[in-house]
Amino acid sequence: MPPVLLALQERLQHEFADPQLLVQALTHRSFSADHNERLEFLGDSVLNLAVAHLLYEGLSTLPEGDLSRVRANLVKQDTLHGLALSLGLAEALRLGEGEMRSGGQRRPSILADALEAVLGAVYLDAGYGVAQALVRRLFDGVEIKATMQAAAKDPKTGLQEWLQARKMRLPAYRVVETQGAAHQQTFDVECEIAELGLSERGIGGSRRAGEQAAAAAVLEILKTRNPR
Repeated sequence: MPPVLLALQERLQHEFADPQLLVQALTHRSFSADHNERLEFLGDSVLNLAVAHLLYEGLSTLPEGDLSRVRANLVKQDTLHGLALSLGLAEALRLGEGEMRSGGQRRPSILADALEAVLGAVYLDAGYGVAQALVRRLFDGVEIKATMQAAAKDPKTGLQEWLQARKMRLPAYRVVETQGAAHQQTFDVECEIAELGLSERGIGGSRRAGEQAAAAAVLEILKTRNPR
């Protein structure tokens, strides 16, 4: 295994039984067809569950809606980008030449996605308990407080809270199409609210940005239908 991956395993405090999982987690779609997006999908769920548990224990007096808002602050791209940099993921990423030349190694969306993919890889390699412990170590240096609930809400968080207030299921997001060269892709994402028979699409320079745009489009329709 390359020294950069050995050093990363030390920082993660986890030695992979299947090192290929770590390699895949660090592989951007511009580098190979065997990229990290499926691991990112899995890691996103692992991260949300582990952070939810952390907040459930640490902010025991907050109601559900406020816990959701605090969690949104902790799993947003800016926070994950900082954590990825602290782990040294930038140096370990596998990027195509075009993506590398355009600064992809430091791009917040790529690093945030890679961190989620690494969490997904740890989960597959060693189970939820080990992945949860990693999440707790990562957030150990992040200040978590109830006042974070006052932070501005992004469209995905706003839509989630709108639905939760009405006892409805959370939206489903899916990438409909990607266009452009690997280092300049745009993501066309659909946001669907099955219970309302409503779906809208949004486009962004990353999957996350596309999801936010789609959520904003759905919110706009919901506010028009239900102004209160």
